[in-house]
Amino acid sequence: MDGWNYFNYFTEIEEYFWKKRGAHLLVSPLDWAIMETWQRAGVPLEAALKGIDRAFESYGRSRRGAGKPLKSRAYCTDAVLQVTEEGLEAAAGSAPKNGREAKEPFPRVEVKAYLTGNAAKLGKVAKKQQARHPELSAKHAEHTDSLRSSSLLLDSPAKFDFEDLERRLTVLDDKIAALVMTVASEDLLVRIRREVDGQMSAYRRKMKAEQLELVEKKYTQKRLLEQFALPRLSLYYFS
Repeated sequence: MDGWNYFNYFTEIEEYFWKKRGAHLLVSPLDWAIMETWQRAGVPLEAALKGIDRAFESYGRSRRGAGKPLKSRAYCTDAVLQVTEEGLEAAAGSAPKNGREAKEPFPRVEVKAYLTGNAAKLGKVAKKQQARHPELSAKHAEHTDSLRSSSLLLDSPAKFDFEDLERRLTVLDDKIAALVMTVASEDLLVRIRREVDGQMSAYRRKMKAEQLELVEKKYTQKRLLEQFALPRLSLYYFS
């Protein structure tokens, strides 16, 4: 898998799902949460697409698929994970492939603008929360400084390690998500939980308990970030 596909994981899956469905469908917070669980579980893009193929075939043979289009990626979860497991088994013991040195996946100037833009958004939120949540505001200010420092590294003439940058951005994403959970009101969390329970009701029997738990966690994080106007920092959200 080349660098472009690696960092455009969500976009590739989204467009492929639309193609299989035959119509554009707005991506819901639940769908984003589903794709995040695949990405965090290390599901390769190729396995995700192949699993979607398999899920559509299965859905088409079922009674549920009679005249009704498949709407959610949640239905695809079992097939995607099954394809991933099959790929791991097939790869076990195989010799590594020799490949050419990969090119940088993005123009540096665009990534720099992405980091700078997110730093500005974080800085704005930090100022807004200064009176009500001073400790949270201070943490966001630290994250803003970290983003700006990462942005400066892109000016180096040496080869840039985009995967290491992604690790740093993922760590910041996790820190921000954890911080927001500490200040979210009980009423807001209950409302979000009602949302995810309602959207997941049709798929609970198809997903394992650990899968459901992770999807619910990712859904909650996404909705909280939206509520607090906080950006996602990972390069998976760069476009």
